[in-house]
Amino acid sequence: MNKLTQKVIITITILFIARIGIFIPIPGINHENFASNINRNNIINFLNTFSGGGFSIIGIFSLGIIPYINSSIITQLLIKIIPQLENIQKNEGEIGKQKITKITRYFTTIWALIQSLSISLWIKPYTFNWNNIFIINVMLTLTTGSIIIMWFSEIITEYGIGNGASLLIFQNIISNIPQNLQSTIATQNNTKKLVLILCLCITILIINILIQDSKRKIYIISTKQLGEKQILSSQNYIPLKLNQGGVMPIVFASAAMTIPQYLATKIHYKILSINIFTHFIRSNNIFYLVLYSILIIIFSYFYSSIILNPQDIAENLKKMGASIPNIRPGVETKEYLRKVINKLTFIGAIFLFIIAQFPLIISNITQLNIFQGLGTTSLLILVGVAIDTAKQIQTYIISEQYDNMME
Repeated sequence: MNKLTQKVIITITILFIARIGIFIPIPGINHENFASNINRNNIINFLNTFSGGGFSIIGIFSLGIIPYINSSIITQLLIKIIPQLENIQKNEGEIGKQKITKITRYFTTIWALIQSLSISLWIKPYTFNWNNIFIINVMLTLTTGSIIIMWFSEIITEYGIGNGASLLIFQNIISNIPQNLQSTIATQNNTKKLVLILCLCITILIINILIQDSKRKIYIISTKQLGEKQILSSQNYIPLKLNQGGVMPIVFASAAMTIPQYLATKIHYKILSINIFTHFIRSNNIFYLVLYSILIIIFSYFYSSIILNPQDIAENLKKMGASIPNIRPGVETKEYLRKVINKLTFIGAIFLFIIAQFPLIISNITQLNIFQGLGTTSLLILVGVAIDTAKQIQTYIISEQYDNMME
């Protein structure tokens, strides 16, 4: 058994165990009554996209990888804000990386406790005997499940194939597809409409692939090349992706637009200002579209600033004795990179907004709502994870072929 086969077996086994854990329910809850009442909840539908339906079942792995992802984001923000953490990450090498990982794990535990407490309070109407012992049991069970999932993701990343957290989300999203397809086919007898839906889905997938894989190449040249008067090599470049933030700008923009709608429905008394506000945040309203596009652009710039720092890139180029042709090292390089990154981020955000509107367009054309919500976001995640995993598998195959040749 070669190394790649071992990695694939480890990955599939862990994903299988993680999936089973979602369907092991927490005792003490009237699950039938609970499931029948939460289908209309937009927030739960949002969370179910990333938990594989865990929030509609309340199983031991219901929190899934969400606390770990949230904690990773918080840690990255703190690294940008707190100089001491930034120094640990930059200057302490592998030890610094382990310290940052430990901090992320602590935040994951805290975040899981907060979320599990919120869930135990939220499911009070659906419990048989709601008391302090029940709350503690729910908190311990869900938090432990979240920590186990975090451990699973780290095992996949280290010993399996691909990124563990991304593959766990990938599995949860793809698990909802058969049910959606089944309900669509059952409710639709029009073959032409089904073919149209299929064509539109393929179009969205193609656009997603283009956005995920598109990049701007910033060619660089070293001082050695300049001294030897060599031609600029097409292999020496800085790849700047069109969509640096990935799917996260859409995720957070969608959450920001969904939460006010959900809160408004929970207010039992009539207030004119709230009624006007809920009218403006409907998905078919121009105000909604403008606000949604602004949020996507804001979050795109936010994540781009976390992932890429022009100052760091300029300093690293200077240390390596490399530079961008016709651009002076130092301040000019930093400003040039900043302008390029800002332009790419803006263009990428516009493309993300256009893709996010595809469910609304498809709904208007086919008169079906199966692609509403986070359908496009799910496709972005599926495409991104599939591309990254395929590239990693290809790398292992090439590496093994090279090792066999050397032997």
